[in-house]
Amino acid sequence: MSARPILIWGAGAIGGILGAYLARAGRAVHMVDIVPEHVEAMRTTGLRIEGPVEEFTQVLPASTPEELTGSYDVIILAVKAHVTEAALEMLLPHLAPGGYVVSAQNGLNERVIAARIGAENTVGCFVNYGADWLEPGVVLFGNRAAVAVGELDGQVTDRAREVHALLSILEPEAVLTDNIWGYLWGKMGYGALLFCTALTPDSMSDAMARPEHRAVYARLGREVMTLAAAEGVTPLGFNGFDPEAFRAGDRAAIDVSMDKMVAHNRKTAKTHSGIWRDLAVRKRRTEVDAQIGVMVGLGQTHGIEVPALARMVELIHDIEEGRRAQSADLVTEMLPLCT
Repeated sequence: MSARPILIWGAGAIGGILGAYLARAGRAVHMVDIVPEHVEAMRTTGLRIEGPVEEFTQVLPASTPEELTGSYDVIILAVKAHVTEAALEMLLPHLAPGGYVVSAQNGLNERVIAARIGAENTVGCFVNYGADWLEPGVVLFGNRAAVAVGELDGQVTDRAREVHALLSILEPEAVLTDNIWGYLWGKMGYGALLFCTALTPDSMSDAMARPEHRAVYARLGREVMTLAAAEGVTPLGFNGFDPEAFRAGDRAAIDVSMDKMVAHNRKTAKTHSGIWRDLAVRKRRTEVDAQIGVMVGLGQTHGIEVPALARMVELIHDIEEGRRAQSADLVTEMLPLCT
């Protein structure tokens, strides 16, 4: 890995925390973000990390995309899934020959990146720690959770080891894996459940704990795990999520898994998902099309019906566009599709 700074494109919840930890450990980083006030705060008074995990302030070199100059051997992409392509267009002029992009995002964005720059220039990354961008210069670090990195073809390479070493600065239990797609598809299943919690005003734990809605969560998880199998992927579990329980439709095992997820999320200062925050606080589009919509498209490709996922996309759109309010009743409406 070059001694030149690592470029972190997107300094919000995920990228901001990673950049602050790397810089504090003495690694050269440069942050890019589209919010000028956030950029100015990072490079002057510093990025404040708050929450129960640890609290500190770190001054960080930072630019808006328009201000950025130079080229970088390693670019960590940490933007919302639905702006991946736009971010790629802006960052590619700054990717040095022989350099690569690490996708520290939610979703299957490695597919998008690899289609644009080649799999040989793309490294897969999975993050599940809880974080929220609160305001310019302030990010909440709500809880530690699973982190993994790996090559898309399953090889364990020197660069994967180097990225793993970087991630281990933030998360000492980070995993170097030969099955990054297993982690990413596991997160797709878990993510589908989080989108369902965001249909409601409840916390992640309170929403998933509702016994009357367990059939909806079971169906969503099963649809995603069925798609993973069709893609030839063996999903991996983490932080309570049990892919095999959902794939098999084993309600007893699903209840055990969901109880573990509820317990995991009861321990975090990040009580609601980022999806909920986009809808309820920031009043902006979510990643639903780039994550759940992609699953619906894969269902069509494989001839697999995914009615619960498709309906959830419609309901999230209804909330985004002001037609419906967040309510537990929206999950109840999905029950006929899930029994």
